[in-house]
Amino acid sequence: MSALPYALRRPVLLARDLVLNRRQPDLAKLRAIDEPERFVWAVLPHAARSFSACITMLPARTALTAAVGYLYCRTLDAFEDHEPDGEARVRALGAFADRMHQDTLAPAAAIQDQVVQDPRDRAHLLLVEKHPLVDQVYAGLAAPHRELVGEVVGDMAGSMRWSARAFHGQGGVLEDGEQLSRYCHGVMGQPVRFALQLSLKQPLSPEQEQDALAVGEYVQLANITRDVEKDLARGVAYRPELRGDLGGDPARPEGAARVLAAREALLGRALELAPRYRRLIANLPFPGVSFARSSAVLMQLFTDRFYSGCAERMGLAPWRRPVGGMRLIFRAFPAFLSRKAAGRTLEGIERDLRRAAAGLGAAARVRDDAAATG
Repeated sequence: MSALPYALRRPVLLARDLVLNRRQPDLAKLRAIDEPERFVWAVLPHAARSFSACITMLPARTALTAAVGYLYCRTLDAFEDHEPDGEARVRALGAFADRMHQDTLAPAAAIQDQVVQDPRDRAHLLLVEKHPLVDQVYAGLAAPHRELVGEVVGDMAGSMRWSARAFHGQGGVLEDGEQLSRYCHGVMGQPVRFALQLSLKQPLSPEQEQDALAVGEYVQLANITRDVEKDLARGVAYRPELRGDLGGDPARPEGAARVLAAREALLGRALELAPRYRRLIANLPFPGVSFARSSAVLMQLFTDRFYSGCAERMGLAPWRRPVGGMRLIFRAFPAFLSRKAAGRTLEGIERDLRRAAAGLGAAARVRDDAAATG
């Protein structure tokens, strides 16, 4: 399929992403692929979840570079999530970033004593195992694109090395909101910045840089909010009040209450950041017709859908009825043709998120009043 023009491959890749079973990836099929670019597109939806469709929607000249950059970032995530030894984790992150300064990329270190919690984790570990195929695609990118990929890998690895030391020195937790923001800016804000620079072919202004980091935090909080229990099982918590639940059973009544409170706090922070998304997109000089703009709108649609579902799982009123990925892609498409269409879609999402934030605050006040009088 790689011989086809990207304009013809894009709809095939998007359709495939919508029907793949990410919960049970076909590891044998992925492992059997030995053609580098084919492997990149085959493993991307297992590594990137909804990001895969957003990357696929990018312009032809940037989509493959974005895919390679994201897969390298996901490889760093694999070292962070699946290497149980803290010192080995820090070394592996640094060594992976250092490779980007070499004329010929050296093989990355293998992960010893891997922590595996579900089949999706095995897809991430397979990416580490077969990263030389991604390296071959990286080597064929244009020099400015390789430079941008190397920059985001270095920035993200540096952030993860900081967080690895912070978690180790603080007993497995981040101590406050400032540390949480710093973590999110490193692991998602930098990839957002990378994607925008890649699409716009120019540096961001200081205001755009700050909004990109805030958007990264907003998007990364979706992953953190989803994985609270999974992270606790591997000895990590992004809220200090969960310190006592590390490695325990979060289903215990007292643990479940703390998990719910932490998840509400994480959701509240995400909703607080949500308006920065529309401001960032409105301030970017996308051309009149732009796949990159529709990709950005699609990312917000996926993120909004997740947070609405998260609220429902927490016993709160959802603001969005569940819809499939194809519906979201069709909803994002007008943004390809029109700045105004993109603005209308993002404004509508922002209004719903503001109402959700008000509802979340009201629910918290009712719960606190009940606890005070009970």
